[in-house]
Amino acid sequence: MDKLKVGILGATGLVGQRYIQFLHEHKFFEIASLMASEKSAGKKYKECAKWYLDFDIPEEISDMVVDEISTDNIKKHKLDLVFSALPGEIASWEEKFAREIPLFSKVSKHRMDKDVPLIVPEINQEHFEIIKHQKKNRNFNGFIVTAPNCSTTGMVLPLKVLQDKFGIESLHVTTFQALSGAGYDGVKSMQILDNIIPFIGGEEDKMETEALKILGKYEDESKQIASANFKIYASCNRVNVLDGHLEVLHVKLKNDFDVEKVKEEFAKFNPLKDFSLPSAPENPITVLDEEDRPQPRLDRNRDKGMTISVGRIEKKDEKILRLYSLSHNTIRGAAGESVLEAELAFQKGIFEISER
Repeated sequence: MDKLKVGILGATGLVGQRYIQFLHEHKFFEIASLMASEKSAGKKYKECAKWYLDFDIPEEISDMVVDEISTDNIKKHKLDLVFSALPGEIASWEEKFAREIPLFSKVSKHRMDKDVPLIVPEINQEHFEIIKHQKKNRNFNGFIVTAPNCSTTGMVLPLKVLQDKFGIESLHVTTFQALSGAGYDGVKSMQILDNIIPFIGGEEDKMETEALKILGKYEDESKQIASANFKIYASCNRVNVLDGHLEVLHVKLKNDFDVEKVKEEFAKFNPLKDFSLPSAPENPITVLDEEDRPQPRLDRNRDKGMTISVGRIEKKDEKILRLYSLSHNTIRGAAGESVLEAELAFQKGIFEISER
């Protein structure tokens, strides 16, 4: 089939580079436009992008000329959709693109908008249904779909299993978040060396609200998503690790449980197995039985960084489950998640190749 032509907004940044990693030689998508700030526009990508990843820039990408961010690029490059990794201060561009074509965003600006789906494909694909109301409300030809905060992503897949099988009353979560979550220039070396920073601005609020929207139910009659009804208490810390967010979850369940049954439910969880999605992991949740796992350095790259690794699963008290969860924050928690959303939306016929 013809591949869909895609653009990347914020293509020179770290998440933009992860988009390139996932979209380069993709089965469905072809990178047609790399968009960045005015200072990068007109230059070859290799001349203006400081490459952060541990492999060379793909050859055909390195020589592409970077476009200035503009909706003119839709017609110029015959784009079918765009992916956004824009800085928050210029995220208003997202709505301008969505007026014309589908936009899949890793930016926080629209995550909690009532008519915008906040998607984790294995959990809430029925939330795509709200797109029809969004398009009507905003007079969009395209639409906006968002991906959650990187720390939210690491906990919602195991929470989905627990919610469906045992019910959830409350959650206390403590995170140990990697440096890359703050961007390349986000944390100064003298702050983080020999240190842990027990604060990440806005992070705890995102974890406490986004997860409830993701785990909520779409109601067509009310034209909205009703959030899940339990409390989340988050404590977020920045640690001296390059990639991989480690999180400790203490979950109070509505029903008593057996630890081996919990592990079994985690291991067999795979709602996307009947879809042929290039970025979907073989095992969305991988259960590790070693007493000292998961670890960022050893487990973050499982299944190309798209699997959630869980371990140290214990019953701490009646109806209290403790587990550790690890996710690759710039892959599963960012660009990889967003690309997986677009793959699923395309397979479900939510958008198609535009007439060129």
